Amino acid sequence: MKKCPYCKIEVGGVLEKCPLCQSRLNGESEDVHFPVHDTLKLRSMLHKIQAFVILSVVIVGFGLDFLFGLRIPRFENLHWSLILAMWLITIEYAIVRRFRTGTGSARKVTMMVFVFLIMLLITAHYFDFIWLAWGWMVPIVLTAMVTADFVLVLIEKQGNAMAYLLSGLVFGLLPSIILYFREEKMQPAWMICMIVSVLLFTAVVVFKGRSVAKEIRRRFNL
Repeated sequence: MKKCPYCKIEVGGVLEKCPLCQSRLNGESEDVHFPVHDTLKLRSMLHKIQAFVILSVVIVGFGLDFLFGLRIPRFENLHWSLILAMWLITIEYAIVRRFRTGTGSARKVTMMVFVFLIMLLITAHYFDFIWLAWGWMVPIVLTAMVTADFVLVLIEKQGNAMAYLLSGLVFGLLPSIILYFREEKMQPAWMICMIVSVLLFTAVVVFKGRSVAKEIRRRFNL
């Protein structure tokens, strides 16, 4: 380690002059050491590998679809590679959000569920199973999301999950209300979704009534 003959301080690294008085240092230089975070390096490498795999599958899909004309039986006019790319980009988006710091678990769950449902409905429209997606898959996923947000409300200390539980309640009840006023037959899955949403909201009001009132006032500036 080098020393300044005038300031009487020790200076590490490879500096030639004292950082205080700019005098020439005496002694031998030493290697500069920087902190290394092996976990972050491994995570970054794994993320690059999976990103490369996803991009490779997208490129291969475009080639098979547009260059070689490979089609799915019964859907000869459908460019399936666009649907595949849409889903893979969604998966990449989910992975990026999974490793993003400073974002609450409830927000990650709620946003990913909404993105997934949009992708599901688009796919169902082009592959002709929209009745199955809207009548069963969407309400089941919404029920799972409301349940997950309810659990996060109970265990999270920040309280940010409350807003997403309330939004999940709205999206769980709104389709059921629309079907009721349109006098259309409600699927059992939507009935279950509505009942679960109301029950969980009631449970939150009972156990965390002040937090619910505080969140509503904060969101609506009451």
